[in-house]
Amino acid sequence: MILTDLPEQSLERFGEYTMLYAGEREVTNLELQDSANRLANGLHNLGVKPGDRVVVCMPNSPEVFIAYQAVLRAGAIVLPVMFVLHPREIGFILQASGASAVITSQAILPSIEQATSGMETPPKLVVAGIAQNQPSPNAGIPCNSLCSLMAAADPEIELPPIKEDDVAVILFTSGTTGQPKGVMLTHRNLYSNAASAVQLAEEAGDEPGTTIGVLPLAHIYGFTMANTLFLRGSSVVILPKFDVREVFEAVQKHKVTAFSAVPAMIYALTTAPEAEEYDLTSLESVGSGSAPLPVSLIEAFRKRFNAEIYEGYGLSEAAPTVSAHRKGEPVKAGSVGRAFPGVELRIADELGNPLAVGEVGELLVRGENITPGYYNNEEATRAALKDGWLHTGDVARLDEDGYLYIVDRKKDLILRGGFNIYPRDLEELISRHPAVAEVAVVGVPSERMGEEVVAVVVRNPDTDITEEELLAFCQERLAKYKTPRKVVFMEAMPRNGVGKILKKSLREQVAEQVEID
Repeated sequence: MILTDLPEQSLERFGEYTMLYAGEREVTNLELQDSANRLANGLHNLGVKPGDRVVVCMPNSPEVFIAYQAVLRAGAIVLPVMFVLHPREIGFILQASGASAVITSQAILPSIEQATSGMETPPKLVVAGIAQNQPSPNAGIPCNSLCSLMAAADPEIELPPIKEDDVAVILFTSGTTGQPKGVMLTHRNLYSNAASAVQLAEEAGDEPGTTIGVLPLAHIYGFTMANTLFLRGSSVVILPKFDVREVFEAVQKHKVTAFSAVPAMIYALTTAPEAEEYDLTSLESVGSGSAPLPVSLIEAFRKRFNAEIYEGYGLSEAAPTVSAHRKGEPVKAGSVGRAFPGVELRIADELGNPLAVGEVGELLVRGENITPGYYNNEEATRAALKDGWLHTGDVARLDEDGYLYIVDRKKDLILRGGFNIYPRDLEELISRHPAVAEVAVVGVPSERMGEEVVAVVVRNPDTDITEEELLAFCQERLAKYKTPRKVVFMEAMPRNGVGKILKKSLREQVAEQVEID
């Protein structure tokens, strides 16, 4: 279960084949291994040592996959960082991790310069897209050309001794509920989760083929993608950003049968008139995660593409997948499927005691995929990991068939006048209104009720629904105490790099705009 074994295993099992497609560029598994060896040696030449932390911060490209393997082959630890983060956020990660190097691209260099400004010992910079070494334009830090570094390095490498329980990745959480924490993931964590995904695919009789990499690779998704490609002998079309036409073109050209997306992408694909211009009949399914998917959107997607939506559930601390729907098994509306192979689920009360089937409580998870803890944060580690169980902070229930239903985030629960209100229930209802493109429900402080319920809505184009009409729609279908007190309309929701709605940010915005008492 060592991730640096994957390239050699891939070549032994499948021979050389095209693994990565990016525009007109194609990269084979052998070329990826060679490039990773060269970059690993180049990092050694820059002074990167085993155990060092190395940030990889760049848009989706083959270089992301190369960098991940290179850092590991140098014996170092990868820190995937979203390139869309604010320089202050990147700076926090650099400081908190003590990163010795950053691998980035020319377009992201200004953000990295700002992030490293004022640092006493700035990290080494390795930059894709520059032809030769040069000082960074503003910070004056030496920029090492990725291309030059690899060209000057030896393609042969002596891999350092690595154990299964050595940390491979530190992934800083998005900080939606507070200061970002560095989730440590070991080789065993990541390998076992990818192997479970491959096991399910093989049990379903799926043939290795080509998928689409449109979600950010600078995320746990990117590592899972890379590992499963090696284990399956499959390929990926890398898209630098989400664009409906590019997704449709990739499906048509490569006869893609399945790929992963988030609800905002699925909505855009389902409502895109451009779909009629492409042959999308190869598409069998799309995996959805990161945020709840309204049942109405699932139904619309099925009708539009004659393809299935397989909702799953995961989190960074679980490397990442906890549960998923399986091909050939019933798809239950509102569920995120059954536990992944090797993963145990428990619904527990406030003391961690197991609850009966159908009861609602906190979701606890155990398995080889679970993080050993948070980097340099023993307090957070003790709070999240108890008796071998990860306390997810999500409120959930299990049915008699072992299907998992996420009720809501524990921290998103709204306490209104002594009643518990789960935002997801309201979101599911409001999303069914034809004028609603997207909705998020949050609680805002209220002197009288403790918290009040506010629905934040993005209207569908060419619709003009009012707050009064939406409130009436809810009142006709809900108990009075559950009905939103206010509706706030927005052009777009605040999101993180994976497309997840930032509810903490949304609560703060709404609290400033809305007068409740």
